[in-house]
Amino acid sequence: MTVIRNIQLELSRFRLRVLVAAIVVVMCFGLVAARLFYLQVMRHAELQAQAENNRTAIVPIVPNRGLILDRNGVVLATNYSAFTLEIMPSRVGNLEQTIDELSQVLEITPRDRRRFKKLREEGKSFESLPLRSRLTDEEVARFAAQRYRFPGVDIKARLFRNYPLGELASHVIGYIGRINVSEKEKLEESDDAANYRGTEYIGKLGVEQSFEHYLHGTTGVDSMETSAGGRATRRLTSQQSIPGHTVKLSIDIKLQKLIEDMYGERRGALVALDPKTGEVLAFVSKPTFDPNLFVEGIDQESWQGLNGSIDKPLLNRALRGTYPAGSTYKPFMALAALSTGKRAASTQINDPGFFMFGGHRFGSPENERGGIMDMHRSIVESSNAYYYSLANELGVDAIHDFMKPLGFGQITGIDIYGEVRGVLPSTDWKRNYYKRPEHQRWYAGETISLGIGQGYNSFTMLQLAQATAIVANNGIKHKPQLAIATQDTSAQVSTPLAAEPPVDLGLKPEHIEVIRRAMVGVTQDGTSRRVFAGAQYLSAGKTGTAQAVSLGKNEKYNAARMEERQRDHSLYVAFAPADDPKIALAVIVENAGFGSTSAAPIARRAFDYLLLGQYPSDEDMDLVRKGQASAPVGKPRLAADVPWPRGATATAAMAGASAASAPKPAASLPAVTGTAR
Repeated sequence: MTVIRNIQLELSRFRLRVLVAAIVVVMCFGLVAARLFYLQVMRHAELQAQAENNRTAIVPIVPNRGLILDRNGVVLATNYSAFTLEIMPSRVGNLEQTIDELSQVLEITPRDRRRFKKLREEGKSFESLPLRSRLTDEEVARFAAQRYRFPGVDIKARLFRNYPLGELASHVIGYIGRINVSEKEKLEESDDAANYRGTEYIGKLGVEQSFEHYLHGTTGVDSMETSAGGRATRRLTSQQSIPGHTVKLSIDIKLQKLIEDMYGERRGALVALDPKTGEVLAFVSKPTFDPNLFVEGIDQESWQGLNGSIDKPLLNRALRGTYPAGSTYKPFMALAALSTGKRAASTQINDPGFFMFGGHRFGSPENERGGIMDMHRSIVESSNAYYYSLANELGVDAIHDFMKPLGFGQITGIDIYGEVRGVLPSTDWKRNYYKRPEHQRWYAGETISLGIGQGYNSFTMLQLAQATAIVANNGIKHKPQLAIATQDTSAQVSTPLAAEPPVDLGLKPEHIEVIRRAMVGVTQDGTSRRVFAGAQYLSAGKTGTAQAVSLGKNEKYNAARMEERQRDHSLYVAFAPADDPKIALAVIVENAGFGSTSAAPIARRAFDYLLLGQYPSDEDMDLVRKGQASAPVGKPRLAADVPWPRGATATAAMAGASAASAPKPAASLPAVTGTAR
């Protein structure tokens, strides 16, 4: 019985163990089934997307950048295709050794090394950075044969920005450059972040920067199937990029070149506007720079040469350079006198060649004849005493309130970034500008020099040109406009960029007519009569001479005894034809003396080009550059017959076709990749 009882007990234990094991097995299978249900049903969509992402990679397709043209279709900025040698530092062990070994296969200059070092400091280790660009087919083939030796080094086909006219109009066009860290952070925070995936270069200055949203285009994407090692094996889907828009400027680049050539090695600025529309016909700042230096990242030596130059070639003098207006301010002061009722045109003021106020003698560096002056003669002969006394009668705040709507000391709103305001002084301005109470008070003596455009007055040539255009256009004010149209390169549809409605300043026509007649008198009987002798049209203008440095009390100006950069500036404002103006301009030649000797001759030849289609003779150009010209000499050439440099006559269509054609890798180089920037 005991044996039977033990067998039954063991059997009972066995059955219990089997039951427990069965329950555990069932539970395990249940857990597996539940997990499978959770993964395959509940998380099906999420895991399918993850699997697809592991299998595919999204590669951005950077769009071709849009072109920039002048008003006549001359190409100012385009793209060209070339091979680049690039290194991804994160995949290279000893970077310096790798570059040394590469230099035995391809020429690597010290400049290439410096630029690469700068890019590496600004970029990230996993980015592909260019070491050499513009590789020839022979160099590409030479590297391809040695490529196995250089992991992390590759050749890519890219589109590069090109400025075919070099330094010409560089301050207007601007340039592109590699995106730096701060710019990248701003882009990542912006609504346009997705459109800049894969983009390495953006506009940094001028039109390139201000019209970035037009020029950049729309980034496309390639969906690529990848191997387990992450290497692309085939393209699954593709959404093509959309090229950037072409931007057409109002600039006449041939007029721009003529003016820049007339400056020669001198410094200065000129702005020419169409007074009836506000379109900018020329926007000159001298000296200039070559924007091509910045395309691939400027090297330290070139940057120091530009940034450290005493001539400041990177300064856009037309937009950011501020100067006293000198005697070019007098027509606007006369208009203020008429508009405020302080003086009639017939009011006569004695000019003995100086003006006494508060025991101080206010003179003039010019040789004025003096005598009894009415308003007309005061402008024609540029009487200082007339405007010293007028400024005293008006007072600083009345001058400020009249000049402000004309644009002096104000942002004009031109459609490129970087414009400065300058200074149109007032009692409030001085109180806010100076921190120390003893410097905040406005003294009556400070008002006197304002009448001849000196003192605290400090304006840009853009502001002076706009004010001149307002007088030329009978008191109607237009906002200056550089870009006049964009063109969709895909649809070939051109869209004008609408200008803002003009503003009528409410100036009385009879007052403006007094000023216009006097400015015509300047070119016929006044300070610029020799320069405009024999002109086939009637123009209106005003010369100006502005101090670059202040003189001490009773100290007389003597150019011969002063350093070149301390000498007076030469200015001229003008419009033509006088009865139906098509161009209004303001020009300054720094430290060049009287307005009639350096600035006015440049204006005369700009008018001859635009109105008559004439280009100065070589002899005449040489005199203008030296500041020794008056009326043109020699036989003028037809502007259409003057040779145009470096293939700049390429049409937009030709340039677009060139930009669209990237280099095709040779059949023996299957690994070379093609991208665009």
